[in-house]
Amino acid sequence: MPARKLKDYLDQHQIRYISIQHSPAYTAQEIAASAHISGRDMAKAVIVKIEQQPAMVVLPANRKVILSDLREALGAEQVKLATEEEFQGLFPDCEIGAMPPFGNLYGLETYVAPSLLQEPEIAFNAGTHTEIIKMASADFARLVHPQSAAFTT
Repeated sequence: MPARKLKDYLDQHQIRYISIQHSPAYTAQEIAASAHISGRDMAKAVIVKIEQQPAMVVLPANRKVILSDLREALGAEQVKLATEEEFQGLFPDCEIGAMPPFGNLYGLETYVAPSLLQEPEIAFNAGTHTEIIKMASADFARLVHPQSAAFTT
């Protein structure tokens, strides 16, 4: 089960969460609509390459990554979106494009849009296109230790 690693991690840290099953959906906005969750509460994980190194950026489903803003916020020379071929091997227990926003579980530096952490709760893919996890955003921040950066529309 793809979500096992994530659920084990949350259980190990005694985090309260709920798991929501939904019909197959492939975009964060579709998932949010299917699960009746606001787009600003649905976190999507996007894989980027910063100076050729993969990293994860996490933002609300109703926002888009602005690469030039991310580059500027990080003081990097090169930032680009990673292709599926470039990142699929990084998440062996997840369906392509359904990785949870826990870059720390996969050895990735993680950056988060500040607006996401202002929400009391967030929801996100649990490793499949049919399940999401909903939990307190404060618990997410405490477990992942993401760097906050302004990089969204």
